[in-house]
Amino acid sequence: MRTSLVIITYNWPQALELVLHSVARQSRLPDEVIVTDDGSRDETRLLIARIAQHFPCRLVHLWQEDLGFRAARARNRAIAAARGDYIILIDGDMLLHKHFVADHLLLAAPGKFFQGTRLRATEAETRRLLDGGKPRFDMRIDATFRPSATDRQKLHYGKRYYAFRSPLLARLMARSRRGGHVMSCNMGFWRRDLLAINGFDERMEGYGSEDLELAARARNAGLRHSQLKFAGLAIHLEHGSRAPADPDDPTLPNNRILRETVHNRTVRCDLGIDRYLAEFAEPPADVREIRNPA
Repeated sequence: MRTSLVIITYNWPQALELVLHSVARQSRLPDEVIVTDDGSRDETRLLIARIAQHFPCRLVHLWQEDLGFRAARARNRAIAAARGDYIILIDGDMLLHKHFVADHLLLAAPGKFFQGTRLRATEAETRRLLDGGKPRFDMRIDATFRPSATDRQKLHYGKRYYAFRSPLLARLMARSRRGGHVMSCNMGFWRRDLLAINGFDERMEGYGSEDLELAARARNAGLRHSQLKFAGLAIHLEHGSRAPADPDDPTLPNNRILRETVHNRTVRCDLGIDRYLAEFAEPPADVREIRNPA
């Protein structure tokens, strides 16, 4: 099956360069890579143009104007432009294990979407990697570990065993009825399933919950949420966060939409991918920046 790897980025070309190098070293290359850009400055465009000269698969750069955090719109445009049967979503600060794509495809199954994990590098480890250090996908990695039980932002990443790869254990975990904590930095979907629920809800602007809401609608549609653990390994580079002080604050607009989706068992959002299907009816040209300021 054809596979599209969608990478969202915003004004961190140094990290994106490492991510793209990790993609180029995959044991199973994606059929295309779509970098969807939430309004980065010219450094990112120039970086992608340089890497594209020797990149081993199709590479497209989608850009939208910087009008604040609009990850939902950026990802929807990429999914609309994608030509893969299977879509893998990652963030532009995720260094991928060489079997990352192969692992996603090993477990992909009809009626399922997969949630992977991430191993959070410490600030010192992030500096080492940005300075050219080799990624370490084993227990030696310098990673944020044993976070405070009250620090909810860190409970779902940073455990060193997330660097341990075992396809056998991954198959066993994939059978679990628990899908794991939702994080759009490492997720796998069939494109047809994303189109059926109309992708991300673009009413959700600003940081947080757009991935939780998407997953809720996918489950409402009858899709099974499965874990991708001990496979699909990725290291998250440490950086400052744009998260609010309490991302779970029920009064935040995005969280109100999430509650409505859960309560009403909503399947399809109104403001989603279908807005871009005509724009991308013809495949975007290879290695091209497509600007859309709206």
